[in-house]
Amino acid sequence: MKTYLDCIPCFFRQALEGSRVIRATPKQQKQIIDEFSRKIPEFSLRTSPPEIARFGYSILRKIAKGKDPYGEIKQKSNRAALRLLGRLRNKIKLSRDRLLTALELAIAGNIIDFGAKNNLNIKVELKKILALEERFIHRKSIFHYAEFRQALKNSNNILYLADNAGETVFDRILIEEIKRIYPAKDIYYAVKAKPIINDALFEDAKFCGVDKVARIISNGTGAPGTILSLCSKEFKKIYRGSDMIISKGQGNFESLSGEARPIFFLFTVKCQPAARESGAKIGSIVLIYNFKK
Repeated sequence: MKTYLDCIPCFFRQALEGSRVIRATPKQQKQIIDEFSRKIPEFSLRTSPPEIARFGYSILRKIAKGKDPYGEIKQKSNRAALRLLGRLRNKIKLSRDRLLTALELAIAGNIIDFGAKNNLNIKVELKKILALEERFIHRKSIFHYAEFRQALKNSNNILYLADNAGETVFDRILIEEIKRIYPAKDIYYAVKAKPIINDALFEDAKFCGVDKVARIISNGTGAPGTILSLCSKEFKKIYRGSDMIISKGQGNFESLSGEARPIFFLFTVKCQPAARESGAKIGSIVLIYNFKK
């Protein structure tokens, strides 16, 4: 996905809000904005949004002196989501179509996104997912479920691209359901190698129990998406060898929507540029099969 002019104010909003998360002084906040401002003109609009956002967060990491600015927030997200695991499993167990319900809940979990909404209250948002589930999941505008089921049946090797911490619990329940139906499927769960916003790292995925149902791997980068040119050789080998790719989150959609691979994008549409690119309305949940030959 290309970068729209509408994306540029969002980059600055994320940089400013991120600077406050790391408790930067007003002087440091201005330094962050100034440095980002000087870099923006160098980027082409053909560049994907995650590539530009990555530079903004690299400035934050310098100010944070190598610490994970969102580390505490991610831990809270993980713990809060794990407390819902039993209730999520029960919803799936009582469903008429277990796989469909697991998919819908996995996408609903994509609401845990501090890049799109920095003042997020994890407990409140998780309660919304459960209490308003029926209204939430009916905001489906593009949902290629038949294609997903067929691809799942025909695939031996599956690569699941993670998005945010906490959301990993919702990914886990979907993977559990896939493994219940197809125990022999080989599933890789790819996380980020370095801290970036609240994106999941290896320790987040393991804390949430994903290692019990999939092999956790790193994509080798610290970008808010999957920028293949920056990914490790090991990750790219698995990416190329996978029969099916399940891609969570808007950042992964923004960075991979033009790829000629059998990718299923699962996310909630959070801004106008993503709505324009996906053809879905803001606030809707989507399952998009994007296989360009």
